[in-house]
Amino acid sequence: MTIRVVLADDQSLLRKGFRMILEAEDDITVIGEAADGEAAVRLVELYQPDVVLMDVRMPTLDGIGATRAITASGSPSHVLILTTFDLDEYAFGALRAGASGFLLKDVPPHELGQAIRTVARGDAVVSPRITRRLLEEYSQQLPDLSGGANDDDTVPAVLSGLTGREREVLVAVAEGLSNVEIGERLFVSEATVKSHVGRILAKLGLRNRVQAVVLAFQTGLVRPS
Repeated sequence: MTIRVVLADDQSLLRKGFRMILEAEDDITVIGEAADGEAAVRLVELYQPDVVLMDVRMPTLDGIGATRAITASGSPSHVLILTTFDLDEYAFGALRAGASGFLLKDVPPHELGQAIRTVARGDAVVSPRITRRLLEEYSQQLPDLSGGANDDDTVPAVLSGLTGREREVLVAVAEGLSNVEIGERLFVSEATVKSHVGRILAKLGLRNRVQAVVLAFQTGLVRPS
């Protein structure tokens, strides 16, 4: 299937560059461009793309507001945030609003295409390096909970519904491990890991793995290294 993408960025040159990169891929097509958040929301309502490449700082409505509007509408479209790292707080807010991941604007072309495919499948793009750098900016704002992840007496209330194994999986997800890597760590199959991740998201009312990562850090289950 062809992955349908909407580009949202207020810089026309960047949109043209991303379009050239993406349309060189056999399985990706750009179906629309938006120069602000409101236009992006309208394009999503009109075309229901598979993926929206969303800048965070745009006029009229920024990427956070646009992401929130898209996810709140129940649209199946997945939002992939573009950031330059001088906008860490905006990227973090967009993840909490329901984005499926974030990339640097200087991402290599092959990584951009792969990230779009990953998000289109319903997975999330969680780079350990980027996630660590982003969350380190907010480490002072995270709760200072004592005890280990497997100490039932110190498990935050929001995570109390998870089993010990599900908390182990959540820690591994927050560390940026893939399902295969989590399976190798815990000596279980990839299918079993997928089942655990699905139950974790359902129990916590989360949209995707990115929100699971954010929650793991916010609750103190894991800390920025």
